[in-house]
Amino acid sequence: MRSIRVVAVATVISTYCLIVLGSTVRVTNSGMGCPGWPLCSGQYGPIDKFSPLMEQSHRYLATIVTVLIFALAALVWRAGAEARSLRWPAGLSVGAIVVQVVLGAITVLAKNAGWTVAVHLLVAMLFLAVVTVTAIGSFLGPRQSWAAPHHVARRAWGALGGLFLVIVSGSLVVDGGAESACRSWLVCAGSPASRGLVTLQLVHRAMVVIGATLVLVYFISLLRSPKALAAQRTFALVGVCLLGLQVVVGVFNSALGAPAGVADVHLAIATLLWVVVVGLADVADVADDATRDGPVTPIGQTSVARSDRV
Repeated sequence: MRSIRVVAVATVISTYCLIVLGSTVRVTNSGMGCPGWPLCSGQYGPIDKFSPLMEQSHRYLATIVTVLIFALAALVWRAGAEARSLRWPAGLSVGAIVVQVVLGAITVLAKNAGWTVAVHLLVAMLFLAVVTVTAIGSFLGPRQSWAAPHHVARRAWGALGGLFLVIVSGSLVVDGGAESACRSWLVCAGSPASRGLVTLQLVHRAMVVIGATLVLVYFISLLRSPKALAAQRTFALVGVCLLGLQVVVGVFNSALGAPAGVADVHLAIATLLWVVVVGLADVADVADDATRDGPVTPIGQTSVARSDRV
């Protein structure tokens, strides 16, 4: 199981870096730095220009993530019954990475069409959620890791749905060229941009208000819950800080006209917040079970319920 845990954590970290690098490619308009696929103008490298370097680096990191995913699935399968509960997320991640690779090729061949870029990012977020669940499951006992994704609380679903809508609308804002449509906050007063761009920006801000409220309510419910573990409260507090930082960066992003660096940080924080919410949602009810049946037991150790004790 140690190998599974190492590869699972490495996959989560690599996937996060891949999404952030993909954001850098998009906000710097480097998506067509390599017009061909899978090679960059028929070359493996080195690339001596910024845009081709960014695009090709993104592809190389995607290759590393793909290898990690297949390695993780192979390790889970070879582990047998001990890792049986990890088979479904590991298998799902294999299917997701195949879809993501195909979408990446379509995005390049479609010359970075807005809808392909948006779908590519959204599938990446879902993929990150699956590998996060796999990594968390590798540190839990078989009973807890199997039960975790099947007993997600309503507030957690609300937070996940709200945050996903924020990411969706933000992607549409970037792909629609509406990043700098409104430089004032919260309303959009006196903007010289077209009505369509202003509307797109206002829809995103409405999603931010709704999503941030749902996420904040979920974090506060964990902080106030007497059943929450210390680790849960810690990550919920981290999530509150990330949410506040994300709002501040979003304000600066609008006021400054969405410069590439700030826009990249904006998505990087949103992605990290997504990982925190997914992780907390995955283990919330498992922790509740642990307060009733005993501590959460790592794989490889024996768990004894209170009713079975002498």
